[in-house]
Amino acid sequence: MKKEKQQKAQSESKPMDSVTESERACVDAKDGCTDHVEAEHKSQIEASWFRCEQFGLDHGSEPDFGTLPQGELHDLLDQHRSLLETTENEVLPYYENILNNSSCMIVLADHQGHVLNTWGKNRFGRDDRYGQSHGLVGGNQWTEEGVGTNAIGTALITGQAIQVGRDEHFLRANRFMVGSASPIYDSQNDVVGVLDISSDAYLPQDHTLGMVKLMSLSVENRLIFAAFQKDYFILTFNTNLISLDSHWSGVLVLDENGTIVSANRRAEVVLARDLALLNIAQVFDCEMREIKHQPTNIPMKLKALGRYQFYVNVLPPALPVMRIPDFRKTEGYVAPETTLSEPNAAPRPEPAKEKRLLPENVVPLEELEHGDEKVRRVVKQAHKIMEKDIPILIHGETGAGKEIFVRSLHYHSSRQAQMLVAVNCAAIPSELVESELFGYEKGAFTGAQSKGSIGLIRRAHKGTLFLDEIGEMPMAVQSRLLRVLQERVVTPLGSTDVYPVDVKLISATNRQLKQEVHEGRFRQDLYYRISGLNIELPSLRDRMDKREVISYIHDRLRLEDPAPLLTGEMLTLLSSHPWPGNMRQLVYVLKVGMAMADGDVLEDWHLPDDFFDDLQSGETDELLTSNQVEGEKQESLEVKIPKLLERFNGNVSKTAKAAGVSRNTVYKYMKNAAD
Repeated sequence: MKKEKQQKAQSESKPMDSVTESERACVDAKDGCTDHVEAEHKSQIEASWFRCEQFGLDHGSEPDFGTLPQGELHDLLDQHRSLLETTENEVLPYYENILNNSSCMIVLADHQGHVLNTWGKNRFGRDDRYGQSHGLVGGNQWTEEGVGTNAIGTALITGQAIQVGRDEHFLRANRFMVGSASPIYDSQNDVVGVLDISSDAYLPQDHTLGMVKLMSLSVENRLIFAAFQKDYFILTFNTNLISLDSHWSGVLVLDENGTIVSANRRAEVVLARDLALLNIAQVFDCEMREIKHQPTNIPMKLKALGRYQFYVNVLPPALPVMRIPDFRKTEGYVAPETTLSEPNAAPRPEPAKEKRLLPENVVPLEELEHGDEKVRRVVKQAHKIMEKDIPILIHGETGAGKEIFVRSLHYHSSRQAQMLVAVNCAAIPSELVESELFGYEKGAFTGAQSKGSIGLIRRAHKGTLFLDEIGEMPMAVQSRLLRVLQERVVTPLGSTDVYPVDVKLISATNRQLKQEVHEGRFRQDLYYRISGLNIELPSLRDRMDKREVISYIHDRLRLEDPAPLLTGEMLTLLSSHPWPGNMRQLVYVLKVGMAMADGDVLEDWHLPDDFFDDLQSGETDELLTSNQVEGEKQESLEVKIPKLLERFNGNVSKTAKAAGVSRNTVYKYMKNAAD
């Protein structure tokens, strides 16, 4: 017995040097992933507090709920009747025990944060200690601008589920409760509402975030069934037969030809690809005719993407679709001649192949330029390189249309059927860039996806990876990216597995990367790895076809909001503007002007005031740009941005324009300076 105790003590006191590599890897992976979740949550709360300060709030501010009048509230409830009924009648009954056995309240809000209804303990909703001040009553609006950091408002801004603890609320008035909220998405992937579980109990709330995520998934699934069950086939799939009917299952909606017309978020996460308008045969190893003849409630066992096994249940349309054969709709059909052909008549030409339709948000390649020789040359060069194993590096000011350009290149290449994954390196917190790009192993941390995350690089496999503002990428991530580009494999965080990747890499920057390399902020070897073809998109003010571009963008906007053509005087006025915000500012100005004109001819008084501010200060700004800012081009952003912020009295928009960077970049350097 004594010997056994000595052996046990020796084993427990085993030095780290004698721990196996696998044991060390497991410990490091778990610790790293836990740290990742905590860092991500902390970053979200800090970003929210920063926004609250920008809104002019302080911790002692009183909540401003902007309560709706009863008439407007009734209209709002009618507008969201389907969402309300689905939540109350088809989802909440499954969670009745939560309502009956805990001091919590379930809150449903619309996409603007207005409370639609609440369920739960009445004392939490109407206790005399809090009265109505807590705001969890119908018609009150929970936004960060009026109420500070809170679960509903912060979930709406981030588009992600979040739990806000007592002391994490920005306003002291809200620190009596804990809130966990998750956004609800419709079949078009737009946010339609938020589900929230709030409690004033001094009890652990670890389970509520996972619960509210599950509830929001439940609502999303029921909304899909309500919208499509009448006329479409609905497939549910899961790796576990017992869990096939659970809310964690993937859901696909198919038309009679097998085209995927809708899917829930879970389906795209599990299959790790964009499923829109794919044929079912491209996803599962079966044809649509097999699905049509599959008996209801008898699961099929299918392989997805040639490697993953799933159990699949088929629900046919509630109303069977009757189709009468029409042989004229056969592919390649040509109407027969009504007269006899002459012996020496020329053969009938083959029918032209149907041109592939582009998504509405893609500009045809030939319409990217309208007479500017420099842009025409850039488009021609990049289009040719898209089919070569050569990366592209795009230089240009913020808003110059780099993402529009890349989207057009992708959809005019041989990779058009695969995904275009766009990543704004400046918009992702530096501590999260690695996990977002390279993915992480399943079960990595509490609240993580049960199958892990494959990361953005693997999502772009066989497609195009667009790294915007790559100059903002942290040095540690640069080294990992370099290895991926050299070896063409990805290793997720917390894993030792490698996955081959085939991507067309396009990067973009508004910084002088060679200067960044010289000053040690960007790896030289990575720079030469990403800069195969270097091209520069000119700013809108420097384009020779500026007048034609303005007219073209206005014509595209008229497709959404019919309006008369621009007059010659208006085109001249718009062409004389310096457009410091480039294409992005032009679209904003035109949209505001067209909304104000409301179908009438666009006139100068329809345009926003800041348009004329830029117009009047154009000469001054040009002089500033040519003298002061030009002299600062060789300065690093760490030095330049604080100077510009002081010059412009803290105005972020003017600082971003003068520095030639995005507002996200300015906020990032402001935050670093504060730390």
